Amino acid sequence: MESTDFKVRTLMKQDVQAAMVLSDEAGWNQTLSDWTFLTENPLNICIAALNNDEIIATTTAMCYSHQLAWIGMVLVKKDYRGKGISKLLLHHVLTKLQSFPSIKLDATALGHELYNKFGFADEYAIARMVTNAADKMDVPGVDITPEQIQPQHIPGIIAMDELVFGVNRGRLIETLYKLYPQKAWVLVRGNQISGFALGREGRNLHQIGPLTATTMTDAGILIQHALSKLIVKPVVLDIPCDKELLIHSLVSTGFNTQRYFTRMYKTGNPFPGISSYQYAICGPEFG
Repeated sequence: MESTDFKVRTLMKQDVQAAMVLSDEAGWNQTLSDWTFLTENPLNICIAALNNDEIIATTTAMCYSHQLAWIGMVLVKKDYRGKGISKLLLHHVLTKLQSFPSIKLDATALGHELYNKFGFADEYAIARMVTNAADKMDVPGVDITPEQIQPQHIPGIIAMDELVFGVNRGRLIETLYKLYPQKAWVLVRGNQISGFALGREGRNLHQIGPLTATTMTDAGILIQHALSKLIVKPVVLDIPCDKELLIHSLVSTGFNTQRYFTRMYKTGNPFPGISSYQYAICGPEFG
């Protein structure tokens, strides 16, 4: 079968169970909550390829503030790979995103070549760090304990995330806090937020991120505190590779580098944010 033999339609909220079959087959970490969040926002572009009535491939685009579109969940069922379906869906999505000033994604090694062909350029590398049980991190100069995020912190966290990520992701921040308040931590110094860490429960691993901090010390404090609440549970952090000291510290506690992603952009990079303050991304499907 060629890619033209498949039907393409919108991936809807009622399709999330079928979409989970694809991410489970790939061994990815998404949950039904993640798929629901992607598909329930009418501003997002979520599409599927079907063979008869079976969903065999997906691609999603998170639309942040009508400025940045984030491509993710590019999945094809194993029996249908190599037939041009991912190219078909990407072309379909990118056609719908022509009005966006910027389009980004986090590419796996397998997908990097494909995205190059679509005109994406490299921005920076991200290391996926995984552990089954982390030892205590050595964080020098600890003088503060993170507190659990409260509703009054959310506007300041959204503002800080926008500064660091580059565009407003208020809906994402609010949803993560609502779904996983027990994994949401903030550092406040002198009545100012100096860092925060959100988290979520994945299918296979707990994910810490996004994690933003103004200093490496505060990033370490947040990670150590978040890890202390996830004892003997598998954990993943996706760390920008320029944070070499943090990666070294995580390795010393028992983390291993599972694989790498490459952050890529298309149609320019007008919203780079402040990457020096970004210590862990939210995940490749959200940025």
